[in-house]
Amino acid sequence: MLLVLLSLVALSWGAVFPEPAIQCGSENGPSPEWMVNHTLTPGDLRDLRVESVKTSVATEDYSILMNISWILRADASIRLLKATKICVTGKNNLQSYSCVRCNYTEAFQTQTRPSGGKWMFSYVGFPIELNTLYFIGAHNIPNANMNEDSPSLSVNFTSPGCLDHVMKYKKKCIEAGNLWDPNITACKKDEKTVEVNFTTSPLGNKYMAVIQNNFSTASSSLELSAWSKLTRTSIMVPVTEDSEGAVVQLVPYFHTCGYDCIRRKGTVVLCPQTGGSFPPDNSRHVPSGWLPLLLLALLVATWVLVVGIYLTWKCERNRTSFPTTTLLPLIKVLVVYPSEICFQHTVCYFTEFLQNHCRTEVILDKWQKKKIAEMGPVHWLTTQKQAADKIIFLLSNDVNTVCDGTCGKSEGSPCKNSQDLFPLAFNLFCSDLRSQTHVHKYIVVYFQEADTKDDYHALNVCPKYRLMKEATAFCTELLHAEQHRSARKRLRACHNSCSFV
Repeated sequence: MLLVLLSLVALSWGAVFPEPAIQCGSENGPSPEWMVNHTLTPGDLRDLRVESVKTSVATEDYSILMNISWILRADASIRLLKATKICVTGKNNLQSYSCVRCNYTEAFQTQTRPSGGKWMFSYVGFPIELNTLYFIGAHNIPNANMNEDSPSLSVNFTSPGCLDHVMKYKKKCIEAGNLWDPNITACKKDEKTVEVNFTTSPLGNKYMAVIQNNFSTASSSLELSAWSKLTRTSIMVPVTEDSEGAVVQLVPYFHTCGYDCIRRKGTVVLCPQTGGSFPPDNSRHVPSGWLPLLLLALLVATWVLVVGIYLTWKCERNRTSFPTTTLLPLIKVLVVYPSEICFQHTVCYFTEFLQNHCRTEVILDKWQKKKIAEMGPVHWLTTQKQAADKIIFLLSNDVNTVCDGTCGKSEGSPCKNSQDLFPLAFNLFCSDLRSQTHVHKYIVVYFQEADTKDDYHALNVCPKYRLMKEATAFCTELLHAEQHRSARKRLRACHNSCSFV
């Protein structure tokens, strides 16, 4: 009865509030909403995925496009969401860049679908070239205001070559013979001749059959009078040694790839016996004395097969008793720095390095001024300390001159920090530096030689790294934080699964 009532509620909700759909169009420039100041803006996407798909444009004409799908984050900010913008940058011999804007046809009334699942949408577009690296970024609209945290999500996608099951339908791959199936059969006519049968291709009229065994290589070529449709033909290859079981390669010549096209392979077998044939090879007969050994080998093989099936079943059974492994989120890093460090030319560059090379999500006070004003600096630092996997003290000797010369002393300069949280953070986190269980969470990073000031001598117990000289060791330290967090999650999952037993 309860299920019936829930179904009726879902149907009535869908009738009153139709589900949003998307309408996508090109938008390579900035969105109009970016020029308007918004009191509230939607959050970022929860997930973004890309795959290649084949679409039929006309008969035997295919187009390979990106299928970009995204999942919206289920929170209250979804009510403010108007559109999602997706931009794709391709890097190969020539660089390409294009964007689409997908507007939602209806305003979101619920954080999830009426059926209970998360809101998920997809867009098929952006042509894909062979062996190309693509950077796909997406963000929700309205955008964040200027000088505020702008949430976005990005993924990389590398398109494969012609051997891929989807990319083989590219025109260039088709012209190189990727869809050609010669259906090769090769049989030994006599002791000195092997007959290779295959289906020709309309892409070319020259073929070469190559037979290879452990000791020798033999080949023979064939050139048809004119390009024709698919027909069966054969090539006689002279051989000098026993060729049964040898590998035969069919090498075509097409105008797009020459003799460097994809080669098809087959195996030489004995031709069916018709009438007079050369005498059988008595050495191939199995002596009757070997029959017990053959039966014993068959028995052992059967036993091994049974044991393998049992172990596979046991492994699958054990695997189902544990939760499914999920992809771990990014490492959360809180960066604190003194006011004398130039924000634009030091902190921002360091943040870009963390995001691009160390798989991190960076937390900066400059990006969350609004939250700090609402929560208060002490509450904000305490919250970020609990959420962060690592806390980095960014220090640098002799930076005043660099900052003054580059940023200047003008009004609103990044060097002129309105609120220096570094002393407050140092005093707030200082108790952890004396604890062996918490000191591993803190790292000191320098851009010059390490020289901790007397005021912050407590930081001497933390690991110190000098960038960019010790960048590899620094990223390894962050990776240990991810492994430590993964171990905690596995232990918690094991504890939860054991509690149900």
